[in-house]
Amino acid sequence: MMLPNISNFIKNYITKRESSFFKNDLICNNEKLIKEIKGKSILVIGGAGTIGSSYIKSALRYYPSKLIVVDSNENGLTELTRTLRSDSNIVVPESYLTYPMSFNSEVFYKMFESHGAFNIIANFAAHKHVRSEKDSFSIESMIKNNVLDAKKLLDYLKRNKPSHFFCVSTDKAANPVNIMGGSKKMMENLIMSYSKDFKITTARFANVAFSNGSLLYGYLERLLQRQPISCPSDIKRFFVSPEESGDICLLTSVLGNSGDIYFPKLNNNQLVSFKSITENFFKYLDKDIKMCESEIEAKKVASQMNEGSPYPIYFFKTDTSGEKLYEEFYTNEDKVNLNLYESIGVITNSLKISFSEIDTNIKEIENLFKRESYNKEDIIKIMNKLI
Repeated sequence: MMLPNISNFIKNYITKRESSFFKNDLICNNEKLIKEIKGKSILVIGGAGTIGSSYIKSALRYYPSKLIVVDSNENGLTELTRTLRSDSNIVVPESYLTYPMSFNSEVFYKMFESHGAFNIIANFAAHKHVRSEKDSFSIESMIKNNVLDAKKLLDYLKRNKPSHFFCVSTDKAANPVNIMGGSKKMMENLIMSYSKDFKITTARFANVAFSNGSLLYGYLERLLQRQPISCPSDIKRFFVSPEESGDICLLTSVLGNSGDIYFPKLNNNQLVSFKSITENFFKYLDKDIKMCESEIEAKKVASQMNEGSPYPIYFFKTDTSGEKLYEEFYTNEDKVNLNLYESIGVITNSLKISFSEIDTNIKEIENLFKRESYNKEDIIKIMNKLI
């Protein structure tokens, strides 16, 4: 079946913005962006995902001389290259290489040494789903990726300093209510403890509409597989488009002072419910929907569907542990400046925990993971010391 124009749907029904939310700040800081990016070398870690690839597209508008992209998703890197090479609006630098590897591997550091220091390093490699904390094994993998591997990279960068280092965060790091959000808050505290050694910034931002692995992206797969759609009826979220996610990360990675945390200045009027997006999605497809009372009913209806049948949808009230019904970008403890940019707020007091304190607690976590068994509460007890 022909898939819908997702970019057009996002602009008209989700963000309701024809151009990037960050357009004016990009224009106002154009000279600074050109100065810091044109002719410079960029390393993007986790560059095959939605946000990482969007960052790359934003950065290429300013003509870097070298772009190296690392991601453990080999297929994603292949598709990224196809996309960049096929876009008439993008100029790919002559020195462009992709490496299918993890940034915690020995070969990654061998590769890094071969290229020498980079001007800009942007890290998007992270676990970012609440459902990725099912048990001790998945939690260990999450914290290893989001925190322990990040520390190894930062220790290395102290000896190979870039002009700018950026590591993506999430709105869930503000008042975290789940381990995923807690791990990203730990990551923020960790990277900011290095902010006196070299320039480090990060960004918290909203849901990226139709990003890889998201609920909305899953709608495309359900359509292709003729499967029903299940959607929470009571959750609202702030959204940015993939393009906008790249723009705020680009601005954050170049502008500001070391230790700054950026976030979009969205207001509560811009919160959008998943239910309304779902209903509008099928209106956009010009297809009727059938409201089902359960997943079982929705599956049954889907199995009997023909081309003209209404599409089965099951709306449910959220009962997922650790999911917020609302979003926030900062807390009462944060010192926030809302006057520096038109579209971006800045948290300027992110360095709240000393390096020695963080180092001690990370060693506790590493020792815990060496045990044959431990439980979720053991992890949370150590995490609470850092957040």
